[in-house]
Amino acid sequence: MDVGDFMVIEADWAFVWIAIIIWAIILKTWEKSGVLDRWNSSRVFKVIMMIRGKHGLKILEKIAKPRKFWRAYGEVSLWLCSLSLFVVTLVVVLSFIGALLSPPSMDPPSVSEMVAIPGLNPIIPLGWGIIAFVVSLVIHEFGHGLIARAHGMRVRSFGLLMLGPLPLGAFAEPQHQELLRAPRRERLRMFAAGPATNLFAAFILMILMGMLASQVVATNEHIHVRGIVKDSGADLGGLQPWDTLVSIDGQEIIGVNGFRNTLENYSSGDRIDIVVYRESGLRETITVNLSDKHQYYSELGWDNESLASIGIEVGDPFMGIVGMNEGTAGIDRLAGPFSPRWQGNTLETTISVPIHSLSIMLTPFQMNGVAIHPFEESLLQASDDTFASIIGIDGIMFLVNLFFWLMWVNILLGFTNLIPMIPFDGGHMFRDLIHGSVSGVKKVGNKLKLWNIHSLKVDHIANKASSLSSLIFFSILMFIMIIPYF
Repeated sequence: MDVGDFMVIEADWAFVWIAIIIWAIILKTWEKSGVLDRWNSSRVFKVIMMIRGKHGLKILEKIAKPRKFWRAYGEVSLWLCSLSLFVVTLVVVLSFIGALLSPPSMDPPSVSEMVAIPGLNPIIPLGWGIIAFVVSLVIHEFGHGLIARAHGMRVRSFGLLMLGPLPLGAFAEPQHQELLRAPRRERLRMFAAGPATNLFAAFILMILMGMLASQVVATNEHIHVRGIVKDSGADLGGLQPWDTLVSIDGQEIIGVNGFRNTLENYSSGDRIDIVVYRESGLRETITVNLSDKHQYYSELGWDNESLASIGIEVGDPFMGIVGMNEGTAGIDRLAGPFSPRWQGNTLETTISVPIHSLSIMLTPFQMNGVAIHPFEESLLQASDDTFASIIGIDGIMFLVNLFFWLMWVNILLGFTNLIPMIPFDGGHMFRDLIHGSVSGVKKVGNKLKLWNIHSLKVDHIANKASSLSSLIFFSILMFIMIIPYF
């Protein structure tokens, strides 16, 4: 990191701290003048405003009435979150080991890119971000509230945690003593219900995204390319990302299979003339020299046996295209296994859902803060279905963006809250899981046997383990965030 980068980072931090100090002064003034009391609010950690309200409690009470159903839902949530807690812990630990053994060589992110605040983070748009965060936070806390009521714990209020105009979090405020006195299993269900409800909501949104994908068709049947291999025939010939391939040597290209079938008629060393539409709409003809696909992959480290197993032979033509996509690729990428054009079977669909959940998180980074690249969006049009014809392509894309950001934030909140550190739900779950495990262990002489030990000793061990876990994972996360700057 050079001096110029350091000065930019210092300036970013200076702006953030000035804004926080101004907000802290405003909050202190409101506290002294009684404004916060009139708003049923309080100041937390000097700079966070906790806004409480009774809105939603009556609705919560009505929805929570089928107690057996919600207790069963809480048990499913507990199993889902216990598995996810293990996966999240593993991912964080492996990320730490990776950063330790192989520090990132790319330029470090700016301060604004390190915080998931809409508008401040360049990949999270202000409008969609605020809507998605507020709705997702309400979903999260409503999940906590439902299971709390299902087990007879009263909820005093719902509320938001605000840093200036930006929502940092939400909360359901149960009666503290009732929460402490609740059986450990019931408390675990309550903590798991928040992140689990976020993950279930994201799953439903994926299905809805698939339904939206069925309402659009491509404006044409040609394919476009997302990337070009440097110094390949395509690169040297002038092919560019987002070019649409119309024809090769006069033969029209229809779909990805049409491109592959046409290219099979050529060999390495051949020259082809390609008619393309540029992203700007300009039509051009370029000449590409085909290279050897076998040689290209061999230089990447593939052995002959591996190449033969996937059908690559010496002399096969290679253009140097990364990502050949049909016109609906943008929305199909968001819908994943729920797209009507998905060709996997039931097993492949089931396996793809969690993988797709993780790939969704990368989309804003890959697309610079949008769900679908503007070029790919321009290739879509409404189908002839009744729903699509009524709202049109603009209405469909509005829903696509809404569902995408809701899905993205729900996945973010669901998995982030399962990091095993206080105050995340994963930290509370970790403490109670340790408590339950230790409760069944008794030391007899120099041996450990499965039995109950004194409850005070169990509490002490669980609290120590929870504190140590929180400290370790906080240190790991800080290391992962800071290491790119060195």
